[in-house]
Amino acid sequence: MGRLKGGPEAALFEQHNARLRPPFAVTELPEARGSPGEIRRREGAALLAALPEAALAVALDLGGEAPGSEALAALAARWEAAGKPLCFLIGGAEGLDEAVLARADHRLSLGPLTWPHFLVRGLLAEQWYRVQAIRSGHPYHRPWRP
Repeated sequence: MGRLKGGPEAALFEQHNARLRPPFAVTELPEARGSPGEIRRREGAALLAALPEAALAVALDLGGEAPGSEALAALAARWEAAGKPLCFLIGGAEGLDEAVLARADHRLSLGPLTWPHFLVRGLLAEQWYRVQAIRSGHPYHRPWRP
């Protein structure tokens, strides 16, 4: 949700997205206005409308599973084997609506900390590059380091 303008968050995302094969395609949707519940409902409806019907949807959600990098690489292999387009759903400042979470095939957390939704793009792109490095045997990922 939201339109990412230039700045450090955009630079972080672009730095890692440029390394991805293929790079992430991003669909930006305008943030809604209103009460927190109304914002979640409106943004959720927009996310669901933009989601391809056959997509494997992964909701970025604080309550989701928080795998380590190697476990995320294993999940990525399972998702790829499903043969569906993979779509990550990142909500706005109010989070994701229950309808979006219900539609999601998987809920993924980047840990117990709350991250600004614009920063999540860069964090996800870095982790997806790491997933690709793990799966290809590239030395970018160093499993012996904390």
